[in-house]
Amino acid sequence: MKEDLRYGKIQPQAKDLEEAILGACMLEKDAYDKAAEILTADCFYTDANQLIFSAMASLAGRNMIVDLPMVVNQLKESNQLEKCGGVLAVAKLTNLVVSTANLENHCRIVLQKFIRREIIRNSSEILSEAFDETSDVFDLLDMAEEKIMQIGSNHINGDILTMDQVMNNAVSKIEEWRQNDSTLTGVPSGFPELDRASRGWQPGDFIVIGARPSIGKTAFALNLARNAALSPEKKTTVAIWSLEMKAVYLGLRLLAAESEIYLHKIQTGRLDDEAMRTLIKTGVNRLRQASIFFDDNTNMSLRVLRSKARKLKKKNNLGLIIVDYIQLMSGDENKGNREQEIARISRGLKNLAQELEIPIIALSQLSRESDRGVGWEKAPAVSSLRESGAIEQDADVILLLWGPTDEDIKGNIELDGKRKIKIGKQRNGMLLTMELDFKNEIQLFKAIDEIQKPFDFKGNFRPVSSQESSEAKLFIQKGSKMGCDDENPF
Repeated sequence: MKEDLRYGKIQPQAKDLEEAILGACMLEKDAYDKAAEILTADCFYTDANQLIFSAMASLAGRNMIVDLPMVVNQLKESNQLEKCGGVLAVAKLTNLVVSTANLENHCRIVLQKFIRREIIRNSSEILSEAFDETSDVFDLLDMAEEKIMQIGSNHINGDILTMDQVMNNAVSKIEEWRQNDSTLTGVPSGFPELDRASRGWQPGDFIVIGARPSIGKTAFALNLARNAALSPEKKTTVAIWSLEMKAVYLGLRLLAAESEIYLHKIQTGRLDDEAMRTLIKTGVNRLRQASIFFDDNTNMSLRVLRSKARKLKKKNNLGLIIVDYIQLMSGDENKGNREQEIARISRGLKNLAQELEIPIIALSQLSRESDRGVGWEKAPAVSSLRESGAIEQDADVILLLWGPTDEDIKGNIELDGKRKIKIGKQRNGMLLTMELDFKNEIQLFKAIDEIQKPFDFKGNFRPVSSQESSEAKLFIQKGSKMGCDDENPF
């Protein structure tokens, strides 16, 4: 293999360590398994070393022994032996091994060299694209971010945790929660029963709110944004991607809900001086304190959303994303049908939530079939989310919002203006159905506190004593062996 002299310099490499690793894998029984936890064939610099490690991977994949005769035979069968220099060249690798004690350290050095080469390669591609005046600069920025981040995500693996480590982490997390007077561990929704059931919107969670048109899902999402941004417990920076409505009209809705002045009056300007002063005082001035960002680009793709969200996370400590609504988003690839495209968007939003470690709330339409048999006493099904079952699969939390039918209201006029919301799916929390009062004229949702009280607890059951706190800290420091017989082998 010729030396790569890109930019006048030899590429980062450690060929001697690569050869020592391959030799060790053919000499020691478990050496390949240790190396394979850190390296792939692509991590090796020379073509011959890549082929040899690939042959080992093929043997291991068939549960066969990885040693010199078997590797040579595998290379023969795949017609790759001569490309590796022949039998003698492969056999010489075992002569380079003095000890396998430092195998993992050698593997990590080879991985670091590979990552450096990948950074150089990707930077070259980005540089080439940057000189192309026909390329979109914002697509270029997203491509650059994605390429660099993929290097880490694809080649830097987390260690496997023992039960002892998991229990340590669990006790540490419980201790953190015990010191908190509130049961809220995520972003607040502003609805007490909902917060008690979910503990708030959790970091990394993908939350879907499904409803039929005209039920008030956009108004509900705006209420959630406002409650999070102005929460007295935990003020959160919120970004709203609105693909259906311009930001100014969302702002008008927020003003109506905050000031409790009819939206129609605000939209038509039918406000006297006193009403205008009230609007400024109770609406505009309060909402100005909310850290909420809007993007009303109707042609929003996942790639652009991801790029903007990363910037907001870095600059403004973004804590919650709301997308209104998922079926209006466009995919980055024109492959497959619309259902497959929605599936890619759904998976992309879930991955973004985990990457940024913040919750993402996406609104979703429900299918027309969901209207059949649905009434005040019967919720829509989770499976009625429109266009893709992948949304149901990817979501950590699914909430369904619905209201009474005309027949329901005829039977009970008090149901007019009421809504129900149901947690139909929650991976790490409780299920719940609760009633809400929806004042459509001011776009405001309020909880009906006396309807349901499935939880009686508020905050901690009792204060944490200093002795208990010290015991927990000791547990974390010493590990889960605290209080156990050290001589117990189990």
